[in-house]
Amino acid sequence: MELPLTPLDFARRARKLYGGREGVVDGDLRLSYEAFFDRCDRWSAALQELGVEKGDRVATIAPNTHAQLESFYAVPQIGAVLVPLNYRLLADDFAYMIRHSGTTVVCAHADYLDAVDGIRDQIPNVRHFVAYEGAGDGWIDYESRMAAMPGQFERPEIAESDLLTINYTSGTTSQPKGVMITHRNAWINSIGTLVHHSMTCSDRYLWTLPMFHANGWTFVWTATAAGSTHLCLRRVDPAAVFDVIARERVTMFCAAPTVLIGIANAPAELRAGARRGIRILTAGAPPAAATIQRIEGDLGWTITQVYGLTETAPFISVCEPRAEHAELDDTARAVVKARQGVELIPSGDLRVFDERGESVPADGATIGEIVVRGNAVMKGYFNDPEATAQAMRGGWFHSGDAAVVHPDGYVEIRDRLKDVIISGGENVSSIEVEGLMLRHADVQEVAIVGVPHEKWGEVPHAFIVLKKGASVSPAELVQYARDRLAHFKVPHGVTIVAELPKTATGKVQKYILRGGRSAISKQ
Repeated sequence: MELPLTPLDFARRARKLYGGREGVVDGDLRLSYEAFFDRCDRWSAALQELGVEKGDRVATIAPNTHAQLESFYAVPQIGAVLVPLNYRLLADDFAYMIRHSGTTVVCAHADYLDAVDGIRDQIPNVRHFVAYEGAGDGWIDYESRMAAMPGQFERPEIAESDLLTINYTSGTTSQPKGVMITHRNAWINSIGTLVHHSMTCSDRYLWTLPMFHANGWTFVWTATAAGSTHLCLRRVDPAAVFDVIARERVTMFCAAPTVLIGIANAPAELRAGARRGIRILTAGAPPAAATIQRIEGDLGWTITQVYGLTETAPFISVCEPRAEHAELDDTARAVVKARQGVELIPSGDLRVFDERGESVPADGATIGEIVVRGNAVMKGYFNDPEATAQAMRGGWFHSGDAAVVHPDGYVEIRDRLKDVIISGGENVSSIEVEGLMLRHADVQEVAIVGVPHEKWGEVPHAFIVLKKGASVSPAELVQYARDRLAHFKVPHGVTIVAELPKTATGKVQKYILRGGRSAISKQ
């Protein structure tokens, strides 16, 4: 007997086995899993009463609240497609994605009602507007509509190849693309995560990662599969993170490296006495070994690096621990833990191809592009067959990430292909240089970009955020690098900045930094 692979089955199991356990905490609101799924069922019934049918798109704009989490069950279990939008974007971005996805119902948190009201004339196909919190003219109140509904709804047949979500890419260099994730994609990712990073019903999972971001790396379903408690965090800053960790006995969370940097550099009074033994998954950009050392050494937490993209649902590799890693000293072990690792068991075949489409040697030096094929790869880009064909050429999904393969089979990203700096014919990995600069005691964040040079074609340039109270000079930072790197890798200049430009998911926007520098003359 075969049944469709869908993360909705995790809800069935959690309700059956963990119904009386605490499922969701959002501020003062505490819901058992039974109460949580009852709310999901009522909202499913409400959506059907509003005319939402199988295949229709429902968009959400909200931080990490219980209502946002409920959407990941209530929408797909009636066969509709969830479109979780990045709430950090501008109103015009919302309008584009709502139009492009064909959304007919928009659900928004109170903080975004005005933004949506300002674009209503740009989204004429939207039939209903729902306020999760707050109120306004033309908005349906989420709580009152839900409370008025029965807990039963018409459940359609769902195939594992059906669309579950459309997740939009950041669109830093072009219009955002709508990544089509199927029920099977998400199920595979959740199971793969649990195979390599075990969770149980005793875990208490803190939502530092935005739920909109690749479906919260599918932890909207993965934590439920394990019967773990979802701890919603609406605003992420180090003080809030340490506060919830203490109050709610947090055991695990996911975070992009930019969040980890904030935690590692939090005031001593916040870090002092912090709960130990917390497990962290990090992805989104390669974390610096120095950041890993600080968090594991100072706080006693354990970091596991994973890698993937929105298009791969998202995880395709994990830096799995091996017995031989325990024999390394702290510095060497942190270097290994910063690698992207090996393919997850169910995610598919991951390789690194050279320009001829052949696998690079496992020498830790030859750079190629990460490609993958398997069950985690998206169905395609919504209404964009050309972009889909380009990304899937040759039967492989092409990541755009430049990487090497080490002799032990571990993949390590060296850059985005477009960010590799070619200086005098030599390839310079910006990530390698960034990792070195982050070891300087006064450096909090760094981004290395290539800038034009009359003699060498292009050279590395560093944009650096200093730690509070630091006063190191650009010349001293250049000398620090010169003492530790091959000279062609050393930044030819350093610009001290208050902050680095980032996407809404925390990735540094290097194209902005490159655009802010004029050609550097021969030095």
